[in-house]
Amino acid sequence: VTRNIINRDPVVLTHIYKAIIRPKLEYCVQIWNTSICHGNWSIILELESIQRRFTRLTNDFGLLPYSERLEKLNLTTLGERRLRGDLIETYKILNNKVDYGKNIFRLSRSQKNIIHKIVKSNDSDICKIRSHFLPERVRNYWNNLPNYVKFSEDVPSFKNNLEVFKKGCLHNNENNYWVVSKLIIDKIEGNNSYLVNKAKFNNFLIENKFIAKRKGINTYVTPNRE
Repeated sequence: VTRNIINRDPVVLTHIYKAIIRPKLEYCVQIWNTSICHGNWSIILELESIQRRFTRLTNDFGLLPYSERLEKLNLTTLGERRLRGDLIETYKILNNKVDYGKNIFRLSRSQKNIIHKIVKSNDSDICKIRSHFLPERVRNYWNNLPNYVKFSEDVPSFKNNLEVFKKGCLHNNENNYWVVSKLIIDKIEGNNSYLVNKAKFNNFLIENKFIAKRKGINTYVTPNRE
């Protein structure tokens, strides 16, 4: 993509990214998505690095920390996107919008919440693998959704209500799916010296633009933004 497109305008690149690149990173995500836990961070951060690299290509924002680039470009982490996809698929299954998957969930008597599906097995490896399956992966996040989101009329309404719920409770991270973004950002930028080192590295790149180009980092800033 970057070899064929000269324009580095943030709006243009964001549209290209959403249309061409991100769908490939999210294809059949409900099957292969990994849980946010110890042992999975390497693949989570490796996937996230694709979006990190692409957002560095934009004019004006290439030198910003990853969290600020996401805010400026109105993007979320890929980890949060995958979990949102899990919730959407769960909504489709539990509200009979699709004709598959109903038997993989065990619901409470009220039919509002997902409860743990007991599987008799003495094999700890099997139990560990099952903990990464969609019903277990999404259970706590789904149960924390209000009823107006869970029982939305259709898929577009569910997406809209999910966004409304997120905006209304953005600073309440406990058991909400957007906590994933905070965990990922903390892994990337959590070090206390990160911003200091980032500023020093940015100055180095500005003075050595050929190195910045080799690393795929756009150092250009529109004059009126300086």
